Amino acid sequence: MASLTEILILHGALPIEHLDLISATPAAEAQAIGALVDDGVLSATQVARARAARAGVQFVDLTDLPVDRQAVALVSPTVLRRNRVLPIGFSGDHLIVATDDPENLPAIDDVRTASGRALTLVVAESADLEAALNRYLRADDELSDLTATFEEEQSKEEAAQSAFDTDDLEDEAPIVRFVNLLVSQAIQDRASDIHIEPAEHEVRVRYRIDGVLHEMQSAPKAIQNGVISRLKIMSDIDIAERRKPQDGRMSVSHGGRKIDLRVATLPTVWGEKIVMRILDNTSTTMSLDSLNLLPRNFEVYRRSYTKPYGMILVTGPTGSGKSTTLYTTLNTVSKPEINVITVEDPVEYRMPGINQVQVNPKAGLTFASALRSILRSDPDVVLLGEIRDHETAQIAIEAALTGHLVLSTLHTNDAPSAVTRLTEMDIEPFLVGSALDCVVAQRLARRLCERCKAPAEPDRAFLERVGFPLGMLDAVGGLLYGPVGCQACSQTGYRGRMALHEIMPVTEQIERLTVERASSAEIGRVAREQGMLTLREDGWAKCLEGWTSVEEVLRVVA
Repeated sequence: MASLTEILILHGALPIEHLDLISATPAAEAQAIGALVDDGVLSATQVARARAARAGVQFVDLTDLPVDRQAVALVSPTVLRRNRVLPIGFSGDHLIVATDDPENLPAIDDVRTASGRALTLVVAESADLEAALNRYLRADDELSDLTATFEEEQSKEEAAQSAFDTDDLEDEAPIVRFVNLLVSQAIQDRASDIHIEPAEHEVRVRYRIDGVLHEMQSAPKAIQNGVISRLKIMSDIDIAERRKPQDGRMSVSHGGRKIDLRVATLPTVWGEKIVMRILDNTSTTMSLDSLNLLPRNFEVYRRSYTKPYGMILVTGPTGSGKSTTLYTTLNTVSKPEINVITVEDPVEYRMPGINQVQVNPKAGLTFASALRSILRSDPDVVLLGEIRDHETAQIAIEAALTGHLVLSTLHTNDAPSAVTRLTEMDIEPFLVGSALDCVVAQRLARRLCERCKAPAEPDRAFLERVGFPLGMLDAVGGLLYGPVGCQACSQTGYRGRMALHEIMPVTEQIERLTVERASSAEIGRVAREQGMLTLREDGWAKCLEGWTSVEEVLRVVA
């Protein structure tokens, strides 16, 4: 049988100078090929195709291949994960099984025994196989089994009518497992938030994925108190207090990486609701390129954050990506020769080389008091989690006027409104005009799935009604991309999100309007005359680039 190296060279995937690998041991050859993949000399797909050719079986792309769930159900998830194989369908009486190593005979025998069928092997790329295993071997079945266990235990407890039994301590294990599965499944599904909501007869669990809530799991009412107490303990929240909202934080390990979760409780008529925000900074590149700024916006923003002093505000509603933009900017400006200090509530992403302070109102450490203190700690750059009141705004403005670069957030609908919001906080307009350098308003829109998006001719009358630039549409051939749906995006047509921006530099004319207490509408008119792109215009430009759809822009921008 030809070696993997010989097949790769024969197919033109590997340069002939690697011929010496043919005489290497299988382990050394595999290690060398792995290094070549890491170095970009080979692609993982080329190696998978070579493995398939060597074994004389078919190569499949699992990202677009429909998988028969009845085939998956024939073998337990434990066996499939242990052997890294996935049944994908049937061929007559044979079970078609995808693997990334067709020469792993013990694994193949294990699956053959477990399924009770003859197997037809196909080879898939390792990363695609791992993603497919995660997609089809979801934790839902195990969660369902656990909820059934809880219901049985509840029935036994009601029948016994006992006040206390030491055997009840064993109930903690399924509770812990249930919570771990919920969090693990949410991270696996790329969720940004987990909602655990008590109802009259059940507990509902929903995940927010790409900005949209999806109902994932329901549990019996009997589990409610145990789950809430478990989450409170993990988040260092007072489990005895059930009458008022509380906040906490916890960390979990998933897939070899540490992920932080911000936890908030809210008393409702049926019990405490818990919302967990997943702060997975390992999936964030923290590069300005990842913000998808248009060239004009990037240049305006770059001129602002490279200045040694002044204030930059990022505005938008909750969940619009303000923190990501600020942290990305902070990561860009942070250098060993400058002192960067943040004041946050809570600290969302831990960043090396940066001094991060978490406010603690119970101990008297508020945004204002913390900001006043850190200004005595010789900072060059200050990140303030949010400007909430007059005192915080006043100190932040003064910091920007005394030689510090201040980054912060504000809740306004657009960039011009940030100017008037500060003056409404009783900040003198001349101070706002002098300190404020740039305002970034943003929203998050779902990104079209790169695997399945398709061009189509849009309804021009509809586009004209919503203000889409038809002249620019003609310049790109009159076609716009729209969602289709495939396995990779769970048939939604969208995968991931991107920001739409409205970036307003505070020019001399806008500074003059600020001093004159002009309305946000007047400031916005002047900003647009000076070249500012509105949120919707930025969205139209990104539709023309094929990044998102017209419907998605209209969904997130008024």
